[in-house]
Parts: sequence; structure tokens; C-alpha cells
Amino acid sequence: MEPKRELTSVDLAALVSELNAYKGAKLDKAYLYGDDLVRLKLRDYDRGRVELILEVGDVMRAHVAAPTHVPDAPGRPPNFAMMLRNRLSGADFEGVEQYEFDRILEFEFSREDGDTKIIVELFGHGNVAVCDETYEVIDCLDTVRLKSRTVAPGSTYGFPDSRINPLTVDYEGFALQMDDSDTDVVRTLATQLNWGGLWAEELCTRAGVEKTLDITEAGDEEYEQVYETVQRLAESLSSADLDPRVYYEVDGEDAGDAPRNVVDVTPVPLEEHEMDDALASDAYETFNGAVDDYFYELDRSEDEGSEEIGDTGPDFQEQIEKHERIIEQQENAIEGFEEQAAEEREKAELLYGNYGLVDEVISTVQAARDDDVPWDDIAETFEAGAEQGIPEAEAVVDVDGSEGTVTLELDGTRVAVDVQDGVEKNADRLYTEAKRIEGKKEGAMAAIEDTREELEAIKERQAAYEERDEDGSDGEEGDEDHEVDWLARSSIPVRRDEKWFERFRWFHTSTGYLVIGGRDADQNEELVKKYVEGGDKVFHTQAHGGPVTVLKATDPSEPSREVEFDDETLEQAAQFAVTYSSVWKDGRYADDVYMVDADQVSKTPESGEFLEKGGFAIRGDRTYFRDTPVGCAVGIQCEPSTRVIGGPPAAIADRVETSMHVEPGRYAQGDVAKRIYREFRERFADTSFVRKVASPDRIQHFLPPGGSRIAEE
Repeated sequence: MEPKRELTSVDLAALVSELNAYKGAKLDKAYLYGDDLVRLKLRDYDRGRVELILEVGDVMRAHVAAPTHVPDAPGRPPNFAMMLRNRLSGADFEGVEQYEFDRILEFEFSREDGDTKIIVELFGHGNVAVCDETYEVIDCLDTVRLKSRTVAPGSTYGFPDSRINPLTVDYEGFALQMDDSDTDVVRTLATQLNWGGLWAEELCTRAGVEKTLDITEAGDEEYEQVYETVQRLAESLSSADLDPRVYYEVDGEDAGDAPRNVVDVTPVPLEEHEMDDALASDAYETFNGAVDDYFYELDRSEDEGSEEIGDTGPDFQEQIEKHERIIEQQENAIEGFEEQAAEEREKAELLYGNYGLVDEVISTVQAARDDDVPWDDIAETFEAGAEQGIPEAEAVVDVDGSEGTVTLELDGTRVAVDVQDGVEKNADRLYTEAKRIEGKKEGAMAAIEDTREELEAIKERQAAYEERDEDGSDGEEGDEDHEVDWLARSSIPVRRDEKWFERFRWFHTSTGYLVIGGRDADQNEELVKKYVEGGDKVFHTQAHGGPVTVLKATDPSEPSREVEFDDETLEQAAQFAVTYSSVWKDGRYADDVYMVDADQVSKTPESGEFLEKGGFAIRGDRTYFRDTPVGCAVGIQCEPSTRVIGGPPAAIADRVETSMHVEPGRYAQGDVAKRIYREFRERFADTSFVRKVASPDRIQHFLPPGGSRIAEE
């Protein structure tokens, strides 16, 4: 039996009341692990430390975790975590609600300067959206732009379309949904009434109704039995009268302290599981405690099982299907944008096509409002006019005083007009909206091209992997020099050794020399004052706005000495200097770079001149590297230490297990970093390793300032 990896709608309904017991707790800190696990650390007056875990990746869960089950805090908080801290530090937890019967939880926090809602989507690809009190999205882990809903910074959060809630539907509604089916009872409960497969089977078993009974053969007796069973379950969930269970497979051996093979966690015992001799269960006092233990055991068992390298290799088919689903969603979004833009443009043309009628309606309303006629009286006047057959009145289908609009039906299409504006302004507003929607379409088209490129890359890797298997080249020969296939290893140990230079921009040339650069004016100042020593070379772009780039001849702890750098080393340092300068930010692909010796760099300006912070004076001749191309790659190093590194592609190529090249583009640093992170997770069998060493924020640390895009390789 495959272990459960996602909480169900029933689970969330059971969790809500238990999570609301923590109302009043204050938020201390927020953390983000990878791009799918949010940890909120709170303080509760009675319970002390409270750890709220929200995970929306391969595992989808939301619960309070025991402190011993919480991962260590990541080193550097990414932008999303910093945003949460800025908005929520010291905020009070006001409670959580489940949206209808969907797998969506809405957590609310309050602070004197405003309220914040954290909406957790535990379905599909999963998402966490942070909104203000009006549901405007401040930030989200994933941007969603579909025909039916939008979740993106600056937009109003779009909930999924409403579905029937089987916990609150009355008997008439329940029977109507059952009658509307053309299959058997269990499938009807699973789909028409949104119970899902396992709970649909459980309800049939509890009600004593045959699962495969055709719906046309089921009558009031069967309907009433199932409905009464649903009501009893709904009562247990709403009153928190639960009897939680964690189910695990029985193998007949004493596992000692080893993790159990857990397969399910439920708020009440399931008769479907109790009848399975291969399963055993443990009872818990709270469902939250059961959920916490379940996912902790699941993580332990998967970590233990990952120590041995399997023979199956990466699941390319799953990756392909995932990207094909994303492409389908993006195509639907594009189609939706096209339809919306066409509808807005058609409305504008209808206003001009019925100019006289529309102008008469607007003028009538404006005159009435100038005389302080109430909106309700205006609506009644139009209704009376329609009964008399007045064309202008017949066209009015709605009057909305709260919005100051009148809705007209023109040639079968309804168009809302703002009565404070004339026909031209109303039409112009509709044309502007059509252009805005078309702009969203262009963004979606660019995104779908990226997804198609990713899909082709996965297919190419699949073909190469299958070809390697056919050649038998993946088998181990017992050769001591056999290279480790880190991508295929299902467990990679993390080995970190923090270096003094990692707070700067940095890389090692292919010849082994360290190159460091400033991230801002303060670091430029620090580099010139503290780290430029005899024997070093200093690089800078001819264009204004770039890092001080230092090619180190020796470590700061060693005596300085002169070094004869080869051309390859110098060219890589020059490329680094131009890549992280304003040249990249301006969207250009090359510029001139000059190099000087350490003793030519001074913080003392010429007489009558002034040096701004981060600036420096150069005295003497300069060596130029003309038309030096920008170039940046980011990769994951697996030995001798495990980390993300970046820099000129030629410099890191032999130091990483896998890498991706970027070039100047129009996508924000954070978005490109997330895409690279997801691609790395698909390339490595050990996805948890990628999360630990190559979070989107660590990747972003090596991306040049300004817009980028992933380059074709």
C-alpha cells in the first residue's frame, strides 16, 4: 500500500478545531526551506513554543510539529521568509478556517499595522499565498494564472470554483447529486460529492451499502443509510469527537528504533483499514499529534530507504507528465486571456455601435443624480420605461448605486458603464483592459515556451539514460577509480565548510585562484581597504556601476607574493567583472574590462576630486580586455563539499555535478532561481539533498543583478 503523502479534505476539517486552540499565540520567526516548506515559530502563553509546519511539495501537510521533529533553521533567510518576518513578527494568531470542503486552509494573523492572511493550497502543485486583509496577494511561492483563477503578487487572490460541501449539504441536495450520476454508488460519492476514493469506500462500508451498486438500482433506503453515516461523521468532525489513528504495515519483525512503514493517518478509525490484516494502528489523543508523528515517520522511513541505490533510476515519465500538465494549464490560460481580451474589445465596440442609446442612458442617470434622486428610484424609472417600450429603458438590466454603474444589454451582451463618464471614456476603459489582458497573455506565452524547453530537456535526458542502460555502461566494474553518479544516488551526505569569502560574490577559476567581488558600495569599500594585497589583480568594467573584482594571488592569511597569471585565469576574472556589472542589468552581452595591479588602486582622490562610497582612484596604465562577453552558470558541487557555486561557465564546469547557464533576460532573479531549483530537483534522485544545499535563495546569491533567463545549451 502506497503511503499517504497529502492530507485530505476530511483531515483538514478535523485539524481546524485543534489548530484553533492556539489562537492568541504570537509569531516569533518564519523560515522557508527550499521552495515548498514554510515553518512558523510561535509562542503560546500556556504551551510555550509552537512550531507550525506548512508543506506544499511532494508532501502536502499543515500541522503543529513537536520541536524535535522540526528541521534545523536554514542559514540565510530567503526573500519570502524575510517578507513573512517583516509582516508577522509579533503578530497574534487569530485562527484558521477551511475553505468550503476544499484542501485550502486560511490562517489569519493580526497586528496593529494590519492583518495578514496566509492561504495554504494543499492540492495540485501546492502553494502558499500571503495576502492582506482585502485578499490582495503580497507574495506567493508559485504564481498561478489560469482561465478560472489568478494567484500572483498584486492581484486579488482567486479561490477555486465552489464545489458541493458533502458535510453541510441537506438531504435533498445529497439525493439530487446522487440521482445526477450515471455510475455506481462509490464512484458517485467519490466524484459527485467530492469524498475521494478512500472515504467513499469507507462510507459505503459503514452504511452497509454495496459499493458497486449501480446508482439506478439505489433508492431512498440506500441514500438514507449513506446520508446518516455522513451526518455522524460530520458531527464527529465539527465537535472534535475524534479517535485518531496512524496505520502502518505489519512485517512480523521487531523493528526496534527503526521507522515504521506508515501508510495512513486518519481522524477516526477506518473500517476499510481495520479489516486489512496487513495493517496495524496506533491510537492518539489528538489528530494533530497523529499527523505530526505520521509525517515524521514517513520522512524517516524514506531517508532510511534512500541509503541503498535502487536500480530503477529517475522517474522521467512522472516528470514528463508533470510538465505536460503544466503546459496544458498554460495553454488554457492563454486561451482564456484571448477570450477575455476579445470580450472586452467587443463591449467597447458595442458602446460605439449604440452610441446614442448609451449616451441617453448615461445623461438620464447623471441628471437624476444631480437632482439627488435615489438610485432605487432611478431603477424604478427605467423599469417603468421598459414596460412602456422605451428602447433606452429596455436596454437597462441592472442599476448598481454602490458602484455607480448601469448595466446595459446591447445585442445580447451585457456591458457595465460608469455613469460619471461619457461613452468615449467607458469604451477607452474597456480597450485598456483588453490591452492589459493581452499583456498577461504575452507573459503566459513566454512561460509556456520555457516549460516546453524544460520538457524537451527531460526527454533528452531520458533518451540518454535509456541509451546508457542499453550499452550497459552504468554497471560498476569494481574499479576503485569508478566515478560516483551523484545524480542517480538516492542519498547524498551534506558536507559544508563555510569560507570567509562567501559573503562576497566569489568563484574559483579553473586554475584554482580565488576571485571575489563586492555586492554593493559597502563591500567594494571593504575589499579595497582590507583585501587588496600585493600580487593581486583588480578588475573593473569600463561602464559605471560594477563590483570591485579582485583576483587573489594568495589567501589573506598568507604572505603576499607576485604570481604570473595565465590568460585563461585573467579572462575568467574579467568575465566575472563584466557579468555582475550594470552591463548585464542593461541587457547587454559584452563590454570592455580593465585590469590594474594592487598598488595602482587608492582610496585617496586627486586634489580637488571626491570619491563616493565604494569608489577608488586608479593611477598608471591599465590593461584592457575588449568586448569581454558576460557569462554566468550556477551548479551544484558534490565533492569535496556540497554547495551551490556560480561564476563564469568555464570556471565551474569541472567543479559541479550539474549546472545551468543564464543570460540577460526579462525574468526577475527570484523567478529564475526558483526555475533553476526545480530543474535541479528533477535532475537529482535525492531531492531532499537539493533542498538542503541549493535553495532558491542560495541560487539567487550567484545570479547577476537585473533580469535573466535560462540560456539554451
